[in-house]
Amino acid sequence: MQANHQKIVVLGTGGTIAGESESADEGLAYKAAQRGIGELLKSASSTQLPWPEVLAACQFESEQVAQLDSRDMDFETWIRLAQRCDHWLAQDDVAALVVTHGTDTLEETAYFLSQVIKHSKPIVLTCAMRPANFKDADGPQNLRDALLVAATTKGPGVWLVAAGEIHHSQFVQKVHPTRLNAFDSGETGAAGSVQKDKVQWFENFPKPLPNLRLHVSHLPFAAQWPWVEIVMNHVNSSHQHADALVNAGVQGLVIAGTGNGSVSSKMKESLVRAQIAKVQIRLSSRCNQGAVIPTSSHVFEAKGALSPAKTRVALLLDIMSERQSH
Repeated sequence: MQANHQKIVVLGTGGTIAGESESADEGLAYKAAQRGIGELLKSASSTQLPWPEVLAACQFESEQVAQLDSRDMDFETWIRLAQRCDHWLAQDDVAALVVTHGTDTLEETAYFLSQVIKHSKPIVLTCAMRPANFKDADGPQNLRDALLVAATTKGPGVWLVAAGEIHHSQFVQKVHPTRLNAFDSGETGAAGSVQKDKVQWFENFPKPLPNLRLHVSHLPFAAQWPWVEIVMNHVNSSHQHADALVNAGVQGLVIAGTGNGSVSSKMKESLVRAQIAKVQIRLSSRCNQGAVIPTSSHVFEAKGALSPAKTRVALLLDIMSERQSH
């Protein structure tokens, strides 16, 4: 446990956790991003259990960075969020950050923050699968758990806390459209759990080393970010999709390959042409577990076990970093 009277800053970006439906019985049809972060903080402190001692010793400050449905998350908001994270973590009296976010693109935002923020303090994201006014809303408990993790965790790292589980930003993916425990970390598994205000870290969790691809201070304006898209291999996949993107000026392509990153012959020919045309290509797999293992038949670069969406984030940042080094 860290010293008493530490400050935890909570940044709001919208999402289902801040959403409202027409009635307390409607959990699927709702409008996201309706409640402010101050109201969400109040709801987290009014759950059934007494406010835990470790949180009673904390000071909280909140800031509304954005108010949107995370399906509409964009580069401008990413830049703003990263800048505010960097600002707050640089304050000596701030021990940790909590970020509320929609579930749809949370894994991309979490991974992005892990690649552009360099501080010795944790960032904990949380979310909800049910709107704030639902009779059994999960947001208040998730936020309470996230605050507990933030208050008791030392060292760098970007984490997700939801449904009583702690996941690392490098591994976590949304794997279910509606259930409360919608997130999973595949073969790696969760990093820990939060049950009845008790945080438990799993001893066998292999915590990755922090990685910085491009510092937040070097991020260009959103309009200057490269154009990177994802193409998927599937039955009867053709060359037309990739060809059209290359002809339109795409600068990077991520392949969501089948199995161990396999690509149809027609698509492979198109992607080889794209690579010759200086389009950067990265290979990933449609499978939601396991890394692509390079073999002699692979002609495109595969790095790590990142999902296609996170591979796209990595490629975006790598292209921007390369531009600045030239």
